[in-house]
Formats: sequence, structure tokens, C-alpha cells
Amino acid sequence: MVRKMQHLIRGRYAPSPTGDLHLGNLRTALLAWLFARCAGGQFVLRIEDLDRPRVRPGATERMLHDLCWLGLDWDEGPDIGGPYAPYTQSERQDIYTSYLQLLMAKGLVYPCYCSRAEIARAASAPHGNAGPRYPGTCRHLTQAHCLPLGWHLCLSICRSRG
Repeated sequence: MVRKMQHLIRGRYAPSPTGDLHLGNLRTALLAWLFARCAGGQFVLRIEDLDRPRVRPGATERMLHDLCWLGLDWDEGPDIGGPYAPYTQSERQDIYTSYLQLLMAKGLVYPCYCSRAEIARAASAPHGNAGPRYPGTCRHLTQAHCLPLGWHLCLSICRSRG
């Protein structure tokens, strides 16, 4: 039974290509790689490049080179592919969009107008044993409350011109 389940172990390392790897990145990669290899599983490399303004040209290639230099190898990744490709997050946008549309059609999602700071405050608030949770602040907003933040900004700019 243990032998049969070993192929289900998948260690993953998902760096952001915002610059060169630092010691903390390398430690995380090494620990994920060691866990996967010691368990007889697979090691997956995924590139988290969705924060486009912070992505640096050539950073992904340098990361791959540095990981190889360290002696790490991977079974699936942006340079070798695999059954769950693509392994670069920005290339998965169509997949994410199709699932979002499916959830929207079923009425299972709602827009959120909270700022990143508001969500961070909610996540860092005491939560007991349940762990951090989004409190659903925007779940029951009426249509009048649902103007996008950008629209509010536009109104204040337009008023200052008039």
C-alpha cells in the first residue's frame, strides 16, 4: 500500500521571478526537493509570475540555472513540461478565467471591493483555532454599494474638475 501511494507525493516549489534567488528561496527549494525525493515522490517547479509589474526579465532563467547548479532536478516544470502544464502561472490565465466564469454562472462568487490593506487586517485578526478567514465583507452588499473603487475615484476626480 505504501509503495502504491508513493507516486502521489508531490513536492512543489513556486518562486516569483522578481529577482535573483536568495538564501531563503534556496532553503525552501531544497527542503521541498528533499521531502519529495525522500518520499519517493515527484518534485514540481512552478513559476509564480502573476505580479507582472514586479517580474524581472531573465529572472526565471537565472533561477532555473541556480537550482540546477545547486544539484536540484524536477519532474515537471516550465522548461520540461508535464501532465499539468503550463507551469508558468501567467500561461494558465485562460484556465482560471473559464473556472471563474463557471463559478459566476452558478452564483458561487461575488465581487469584493475591499482594499488589500482591509483584507490583510482581516487575515491578521485573531481567529481562534479556525485560522485566518475572509469575513465575507462584500457578500451581501446591495447594488448601490457595489460601485468599483476605481469608479469612486473617477467621480472624485471629475468633481474636482467641475
